Amino acid sequence: MRLLPIAVAIASTLTVCTHAAEAGPAAAPPDIKTIHCGHLIDTDAGKLLGESTIVVEGARIREVRPGRADVANAKQRFDLPASTCLPGLIDSHVHLTMEFSPTTYSDKFRLNVADFAIRSTVYAKRTLDAGFTTVRNLADYDNDSIALRNAIDAGIVPGPRIFTAGKAIGSTGGHADPTDGYRADLAGNPGPKDGIVNSPEDAWKAVRQHYKDGADAIKIMPSGGVLDESASVDNAQMTIEEIKAVAAAAHDYGFTVAAHAHGAEGIRRAILGGVDSIEHGTYMDDADMKLMKEHGTWLVPTIIAGKTAEEQAKIPGRYPPQVAAKALLVGPIIQATAGKAYKAGVKIAFGTDAGVFPHGGNAKEFVYMVEAGMPPMFAIQAATTHAAQLLKKEKDLGSIAPGKFADVIAVDGNPLDDVAVLQKVGFVMKAGVTYKQ
Repeated sequence: MRLLPIAVAIASTLTVCTHAAEAGPAAAPPDIKTIHCGHLIDTDAGKLLGESTIVVEGARIREVRPGRADVANAKQRFDLPASTCLPGLIDSHVHLTMEFSPTTYSDKFRLNVADFAIRSTVYAKRTLDAGFTTVRNLADYDNDSIALRNAIDAGIVPGPRIFTAGKAIGSTGGHADPTDGYRADLAGNPGPKDGIVNSPEDAWKAVRQHYKDGADAIKIMPSGGVLDESASVDNAQMTIEEIKAVAAAAHDYGFTVAAHAHGAEGIRRAILGGVDSIEHGTYMDDADMKLMKEHGTWLVPTIIAGKTAEEQAKIPGRYPPQVAAKALLVGPIIQATAGKAYKAGVKIAFGTDAGVFPHGGNAKEFVYMVEAGMPPMFAIQAATTHAAQLLKKEKDLGSIAPGKFADVIAVDGNPLDDVAVLQKVGFVMKAGVTYKQ
């Protein structure tokens, strides 16, 4: 009988321990941050709001409150009373694994893939610091942008969220052919594994290879381009049958298809072939614009790339002669075409072709878009809500709203009064992590 109290005590202790084990460790307090903004751009509504407080929980936005709201359990508070907050910007057309320089055309014979990959980490950081929290990387040569994406996702290096197309897909000798300009014994015969296709069957194989490689999107080259070493900037370089095959295969695998196209015929074939966006669109005509509206095809104008190439072409020896000649043709036209497309009601998403100019200068595109006749709010929406729709990621990106990723940037002043202030971003948060303040 004397042992009974001891037994009862032991049993009680075991019961408590068992219940504690079942309950598990105490839940960690939520990771709450608040951002107080002097103004907030509501890109969904297309309105400038007054004082607002963004409440961030983990990687996503929990709520947006009017005025200066105090959240008792916030671990961090960012006070930006003189700043305008807006969603992290999206550049729908970049090349993070390269940057044009006077040695670009010889670098591919001297530098290794690892050299380009290491440099890309610097370009990625510059892009993020400029307020671009998401990018679509439209082509590299060795799938190094896939490795960069993976390193950023793993938290190894800082950079924007990347949706990459890996290698571009095009035809032999076309804008996508990585051996254009090589001497005969080095040129070889690139095939579908390298992104070079010459039939619908090749096109299916190339897309499936991209899926195997881990790409997120597809980039095709149905017309000539400016900076490759061939002679034409606007000739059609893929058949409608090849483009349809790429689009059918890509959509089977959940990819969107971006089509580099300067020439009107290449643009027409790409639209009819089922692509999701036209990149550049320099020589598009009224018929092309009508088709784009009928098919819901996006335009990504990249005005800054055309203007930069034109400027560089005027420097003796900066480009090979045939490249300089093409750049001098495209540069004066591309901005006017973008303005005309806007007035015609074509859907427009922001993109720059960064890499043609130094990474980090992406926001200069906003100035060119406004000069072309687009209102500042429209230009900002092109880099937020519109670009998110093009990526098919509008549930996660493009606006500051509950449930979306906490991608938030801030600038001094009001970009609706002067869109150039977007070139001086002072605060950058991506998925709840602050990278610049």
